[in-house]
Amino acid sequence: MVDTRYEQTGRKSGVSVWVWVALAAIVIAGVLFATGFWSADVKEGALPDVSVKGGELPKVDMDSKAVVVGTKTETVEVPTVGVKDNGEK
Repeated sequence: MVDTRYEQTGRKSGVSVWVWVALAAIVIAGVLFATGFWSADVKEGALPDVSVKGGELPKVDMDSKAVVVGTKTETVEVPTVGVKDNGEK
C-alpha cells in the first residue's frame, strides 16, 4: 500500500509546523492584550529636533583591557610516523 501523506520532498503534506507556531503566538498576544497584561499606551507626539554636524565622530568614553602581544621560542617533539606503500617498509 502506498503512503500518500508524503510529498515528493519527503515532508508531510498539510499545514506546516511554523504556521501553527505563528498562529499560537498571535493568539497568546491577543489574550495578553485582552486581559490587560500587556497594554499599549499610544500618545500623540512629535519628533525631537536633531542637529548634525558633518565630519565629526561621536565622543565615546571606553575602558578596555590592554592586549599584550609577543613571541617566544618553543621546542615541540614531533612523533615519527612510518608509512607503508605497496607493502614496502
